[in-house]
Amino acid sequence: MALSSFLIFFILSRLVVLNNAQERKQTHHDCPVSFACGSFGVMGFPFTRMSRPECGLCTMDCDSRRTPKIQLEINGRWSEAIKMLQNDTVLVLDRQLMHLLENRSCDSFYNRLPSTPSISYTFSPNYTLFKCTKNPEFAQKKDEYFNSSYQSYDSCPDFSIHYTHPNNRRMTPRNLPSYCSVIQLPLNEANFNGDFDPNNLFGLFTGEFSLQLHVSEQCSECNLAGGLCKTVSGNEFHCDKGKSKLKLILLIVMSGVIVIIICFIIRRRKKISYLLSRNTSSDPSSKPDLEGGSIYFGVPVFSYAELEEATNNFDASKELGDGGFGTVYHGKLRDGRDVAVKRLYEHNYKRVEQFMNEVEILTRLRHKNLVSLYGCTSRHSRELLLVYEYIPNGTVADHLHGDRATAGSLTWPIRMNIAIETANALAYLHASDIIHRDVKTNNILLDDSFCVKVADFGLSRLFPTDVSHVSTAPQGTPGYVDPEYHQCYQLTDKSDVYSFGVVLVELISSMPAVDIGRHRHEINLANLAVNRIQRCAFNELIDSSLGFELDTTVNRMTTSVAELAFRCLQLEKEMRPTMDEVLEALKEIHGGEEYRAEKKEDNNDGLESVRPPPSPESEDVVLLRSINMVPGSPNSVADIWVSSSTTTSTSG
Repeated sequence: MALSSFLIFFILSRLVVLNNAQERKQTHHDCPVSFACGSFGVMGFPFTRMSRPECGLCTMDCDSRRTPKIQLEINGRWSEAIKMLQNDTVLVLDRQLMHLLENRSCDSFYNRLPSTPSISYTFSPNYTLFKCTKNPEFAQKKDEYFNSSYQSYDSCPDFSIHYTHPNNRRMTPRNLPSYCSVIQLPLNEANFNGDFDPNNLFGLFTGEFSLQLHVSEQCSECNLAGGLCKTVSGNEFHCDKGKSKLKLILLIVMSGVIVIIICFIIRRRKKISYLLSRNTSSDPSSKPDLEGGSIYFGVPVFSYAELEEATNNFDASKELGDGGFGTVYHGKLRDGRDVAVKRLYEHNYKRVEQFMNEVEILTRLRHKNLVSLYGCTSRHSRELLLVYEYIPNGTVADHLHGDRATAGSLTWPIRMNIAIETANALAYLHASDIIHRDVKTNNILLDDSFCVKVADFGLSRLFPTDVSHVSTAPQGTPGYVDPEYHQCYQLTDKSDVYSFGVVLVELISSMPAVDIGRHRHEINLANLAVNRIQRCAFNELIDSSLGFELDTTVNRMTTSVAELAFRCLQLEKEMRPTMDEVLEALKEIHGGEEYRAEKKEDNNDGLESVRPPPSPESEDVVLLRSINMVPGSPNSVADIWVSSSTTTSTSG
């Protein structure tokens, strides 16, 4: 058997090498490596010719009888391509923008560059303006947002434009309100020449500019491997590698020797388990009896047999949900406790690392709005299992647009409380230097009293102590992922703020984060919400069943939450509030004038609330950088409203 396994492994490895060599010579989709484009000469990826738009990201019309044209997105506008300045930079003439500027049209003030997970574009040089919807509140508070160095252009009927001297164009206002957005236009340096005429705003810009292309790292790797960069599920990257003949041949060979390969895999897995066991045997947190009854990072260690019994041998009828790293089952322990058992998919090094990460994080967090970890199996167990408290009333997604979505089941007071308690949990995580990385309504569980339990820390990571972001491979869920993450692959706490902004929109609209049945520009709920809020079309966004049009209090609160969500959904992370600021804003929206008066009175008294740090059960590993920075679990953040409708007990 050993000799047969070795021969099969050798043959398969040689086929893979031949296949990879073949893939380096040709693409899977027969797309040309390069093409001729008039005066531009020979061009290649990410550019593609008009007859093969699927072969690239930026389409060129290379008709030799006229100036070449460039199209930045499928079915988008065409602009003239004057000349190639560098491999990734093109001198472009946008005649439509030029016409709008010459006619001093307010239609000039819109962001004109598309962005996808595969490619983004920038003007060079660019100029930033701030576009604010006209309303009475802004008219009274404008000076709070824009100081005397800012000029205003108020001739547009629905909005005003605020800008500074071009030499100060990197300066940004503080506390930008939700009804203001950031606009970038190409700066006309030839007209500027150091002189600034504040009355000639349109003269600052031009329709002729240098356009730089930024292909994402994952798209570049996909193209080098012979694949095509695609956007699916709203705004998620996908590498379409197609199918090659050698892969089909390999599949046939593998199917012919399936029995021997299975034997080989079993032998390999046993060897991996042995190596993992040997590598972790020196861990000081391990005890001699690791299959049950011992302590691991301060939590009980369950035996595999006990959890197998609790879940009725992981019966499919007990399945509660399926995540990126494992499946969750409902179980009942021998002591009578209902639990949720998370079964990680594979017992290999990567999964052990993930297992360790989740145990370390969860055992050191204490907050009433975070799901509790009861225990885990040993790293030496035949499978890696985590045991959580069982949350019986499903997820927020279930109640908004899932199996539990019934009219009136989630009233506005309940939704407001969900928003506050979720924000409270995330603010606690951020104060503990932890990014959740997968904030979504499917990860917000509800108990029988509709109190929040934020779950699934399988994607969480600790902040390094010496950097301001974490650079990783793409993570998260389509519809909730920070769009800036697709461009720079830098994950910060502001990424959680963006995802929470989507959650806020779901709470006020009852719509899912992604719906391919909506218009293609509004498949992502974030795009739909930003559009409606910019137009102050709150009646087209807020769920009418909440009483938005009948109850003035609900109208005020839902509108305020929508404006807060708009701030969270800003494309630039610097424009988003912190999670603490979001929590404070939600408390003020909920409490109204009474809350503001109490807060003012507390400030006048000079009293500061001190939040105690959590008390980790294990003293061997210190999670927090500074124990004084960590907020504890407050007893209450808002009154709890309980739905009058009855529900059956299922998972969270």
